[in-house]
Amino acid sequence: MLGGGSERLFGSTNSLDILFAINYVNVFTATTTIYTIFAANTSFDPIQAHRIITQAVIVGARVFGRAFAEAYRQASASSKYAQSAAGSSSSSSHNFVSSGLTLDEACKILNVKPPQGGKANMEDVIERFKRLFDVNDPTKGGSFYLQSKILRARERIELEVREAESAAEREAEIKKGWKPKVYKDR
Repeated sequence: MLGGGSERLFGSTNSLDILFAINYVNVFTATTTIYTIFAANTSFDPIQAHRIITQAVIVGARVFGRAFAEAYRQASASSKYAQSAAGSSSSSSHNFVSSGLTLDEACKILNVKPPQGGKANMEDVIERFKRLFDVNDPTKGGSFYLQSKILRARERIELEVREAESAAEREAEIKKGWKPKVYKDR
């Protein structure tokens, strides 16, 4: 892919660095090619200028074409890796909400026990939430960041309890069996 010199030159290997490294190497190659063309034509003829310009354009197009193809391959491989990582963690898909808090983190923030079997003492959660939310009020010298973390922790615990309750309802309905309401009068 890249030689060791270009990695030492650019440090990390994200897709933009790779693109620039490829362009650097290819521009150097193109420059030496153009120089050899001019050096070979020591007696520069203005009539042949279009050939030199055409060659320079073709070499430049090849340089950028290769660079973009390599960047596309890198981006494609990166997106495939991200999709496979997301697909393999489907069992833990409920570990994170949009805020990125896990259930354990949320429980530690509010200092409550994790829900056991989908049941939690919601009065305790709400009480601790209100107390911590009020203590961290920015108008009273608190932190908006901490206040938002406290809010996200409460939302995460509530989400877990709601999901567990809906799963329990589904299980009870399956266990009881589905019985549609049929009206005999109609």
